Amino acid sequence: MQLPRWRGMELVAGARGLDAIVARLNVIEVPDIAPWIKEHEFLLSTGYPLREASDAFISEIASSGAVGLAIKQGRYLDAIPAQMIHESNELGFPILTIPEDVAFDELLHEGLALILEKNLTVLERSDHVHRALINLVLQGGGLAEVVSQVAEVIEAHVIAVTPDGRLLAASGAERPSMQAQFDPSGRLLIERLKLGLQETTSEELVLYQAVASISSGADELGRIVASSDHALSNSDLMILERAATVAALTITKRQAVAAVESKYQGDFLREVFAGKAGSPEQVGVYAQALGWNFNREQVVIVASLEPVVQLSPEEHRRAHDRFTAAWISVTRAVDPEAAIVGFAHEVVIISATSVQSPRAYLESLTVGLSGDGGGGRHRFNAGVSRVAATVEALPEGYRQAKQALGVGRRIHGPGSVADFETLGVFRILSLVPESEELRSFLDETLGELATREDAEAEDLRKTLGVLLDTNINVAETSRILHFHYNTLRYRILKLERMVGRQHADLYSSKNS
Repeated sequence: MQLPRWRGMELVAGARGLDAIVARLNVIEVPDIAPWIKEHEFLLSTGYPLREASDAFISEIASSGAVGLAIKQGRYLDAIPAQMIHESNELGFPILTIPEDVAFDELLHEGLALILEKNLTVLERSDHVHRALINLVLQGGGLAEVVSQVAEVIEAHVIAVTPDGRLLAASGAERPSMQAQFDPSGRLLIERLKLGLQETTSEELVLYQAVASISSGADELGRIVASSDHALSNSDLMILERAATVAALTITKRQAVAAVESKYQGDFLREVFAGKAGSPEQVGVYAQALGWNFNREQVVIVASLEPVVQLSPEEHRRAHDRFTAAWISVTRAVDPEAAIVGFAHEVVIISATSVQSPRAYLESLTVGLSGDGGGGRHRFNAGVSRVAATVEALPEGYRQAKQALGVGRRIHGPGSVADFETLGVFRILSLVPESEELRSFLDETLGELATREDAEAEDLRKTLGVLLDTNINVAETSRILHFHYNTLRYRILKLERMVGRQHADLYSSKNS
């Protein structure tokens, strides 16, 4: 309204909306203009189409993205309807009147010239930052330097994360107002953030954010998120999108280097497990060169993604790469000297336990890996070995971890976590190559108890399982199942009838 031909306009309603951003100008020719309105559009009208406009006309165009309306009164419209003025004041939608001697082309010329000038300034600023970031990368800078540079330019806290929200780089300490956007494992709940500009209100704090996708072709490599206590502009978002392009270059470069390193790491680890990597001293020295520490007590963990039929081989590969990266992020946080290598269909981790038992350590890692289940994550299985005290024990540890993974999945189904130490008799059963043979043995031993699918049979199978777990201790079984002693004795008699009298000695009074 400070432009020469705009100064003569008078505001008649909607003063609260005078600070709105105007990105486009358009002329109304028909009353049903709402479907064609674009975001941040300011409208001009002779008043002719407004004679047939509905009572909700202002609400309709405002909800479609219009930010104001200028009307030339006199020729077609003597006065602006009271309903329009009322709606405009309610919505904070400015209505202005155009002087009789001012032509639309003059308003359009001045207004569009100013908009183009603003857009050119934004483009120049964005292009300047883009060139600076490219030079930064060419001089050896990485993702951390890119994020830091962007944070300085747009004066916001900036982070880069993986596609499932794991932190790659940050411009500084985490903002207190962002804490609710992270799960306990430290993963950004990226599934709750949409691309573009947005604002989040929590505990009387307003957090303004801009989110851009870091992509390379069809592959999404992550997200870059800017957060601030002040509103971020479209110009800031454009800079963030330029930064995302540069970030994609740094990530793909790092992935290429990591792929070569991973090949050598994988080859070395396979030789260690095959016992062909040299003497323990040689293995320790080579591991140290890779940043690993084998001169301590460790466990071996093997983890694999649950196959998903709907995924193509390429999608499986990308999922496996993200799975490996997640294990690296979670494990290195507690053990910087751990070895983590992605084989073709599994991830192998050699790490010193930070808790009492191998299983407890594995569970602590999988909790951090799973987070709240968001981020497009796939189910996975994992197994852990006994503690390996020396380098020579690592091949056996790998075998134990793989067996724990396989047996755990067969017993507990997809998404299992198992440790070799507590496999018990299942270690022996897992060696039987034909599952039909195990099923045949089960049917012969348990009879109708194994084949019946009714509720009673299911309850009896559960009772038998607890009896075996407690070494046929009836008192302990009663406590676990919350049964009266006589109720359990009655169930035991039923079990004897179903599995045969040849097993009755298991339930004799001396074992009770």
